[in-house]
Amino acid sequence: MKIFSSKSLLAAGLVLCGAFSGVPALADKTLRYEVEITNVTKGQFFTPQLVATHNNSVSVFELGQPASIEVELLAEGGDTAPLTDLLLSQGSAVSNVVTIPGLIGPGETHQVVIEASRHHRYLSVAAMLIPTNDTFLAVNGVRLPFRGTSVTHSPGYDAGTELNDQNCANIPGPRCGGDGYSPGPNDGDEGFVYIGNGFHDLGTEDEQGNEILTPEIYDWNNSVAVIKVTRIH
Repeated sequence: MKIFSSKSLLAAGLVLCGAFSGVPALADKTLRYEVEITNVTKGQFFTPQLVATHNNSVSVFELGQPASIEVELLAEGGDTAPLTDLLLSQGSAVSNVVTIPGLIGPGETHQVVIEASRHHRYLSVAAMLIPTNDTFLAVNGVRLPFRGTSVTHSPGYDAGTELNDQNCANIPGPRCGGDGYSPGPNDGDEGFVYIGNGFHDLGTEDEQGNEILTPEIYDWNNSVAVIKVTRIH
């Protein structure tokens, strides 16, 4: 039988107290991740890309439900500022929100380093596809890897906020230069977020002579983006 002295018990107690007192510091440790976004479409570009880390209470959108105005603004015009403000308004639920500037062309990759913590182990990414009416790529609250690397494939999501007429008059960006955000509801929009079904053959111009984009170049199948996340600290 082992007999513990009061001194040894006191020492053990101090060790335990030290261990427990260290838990909050461990939990609040800053983690760093490199996020790589690769465009795997043939003819679409990605507008500036929003990247955020947060806890599991945050969701950018829900399939089958109406898009928020912030998601609508991003999906129709590529504007990340309103969604950034919305995420930051969530207080302690969100750790970090950044926007990677510039367009990502087909086959190109952009990287950014973003901070997280043991309380914020989820990642969201969003950017508009151009030229489209209201299609966007997204990672909607996927778990960050504890170590190493994880890879997620993003489909093209349709915000359901604008008619998919493929008409350059209604599509922003360098290819078309048309209107971006169009306040809704709009005739012909679906009213909910769904997996985008690509481009279709709708002719080559409308009655006013505006160009209608064709699927030969701008259509996509399956994933539109690959998001690679690597813990670096």
